[in-house]
Amino acid sequence: MKLQKASLFGLYAVLELARDTERQLSATDIAESYGISTHHLAKVLRTLVRSGLVQAVRGAGGGYRFTGIVNRTTLLDIIELFETLESDLDTPSPNAQSGGAIVEELQSITREIDDLTKAVLDTITLETALNSSQLRDTLSGQ
Repeated sequence: MKLQKASLFGLYAVLELARDTERQLSATDIAESYGISTHHLAKVLRTLVRSGLVQAVRGAGGGYRFTGIVNRTTLLDIIELFETLESDLDTPSPNAQSGGAIVEELQSITREIDDLTKAVLDTITLETALNSSQLRDTLSGQ
């Protein structure tokens, strides 16, 4: 599965902000941590603010703060703000005579894969993802 940049940047931002819900970070702080475009991240953060998961804090020392519920917000919740997770199967036109059954079967398989992907992403909360990453950091000595 390949996520669009906006989805990936949204995950970076939300997970980084959710690590400490009392902390505020600027778009530049987050972008520099992940080596991504501040300009593109700012657009992503606007979407996250509109969704209610992130709050923009204005003024000196402002930035962004996570306002969602860490143990209820899932990876799917974030990704679906930026894209729909549906496979793009390039199939012949519906009136193609040969291979109709094969095309239908492949479409059925890709729909099932999409459903399974969504189901898995919908079970992984931010809390779970953060706990897993902290455990890996601890084990690797970072």
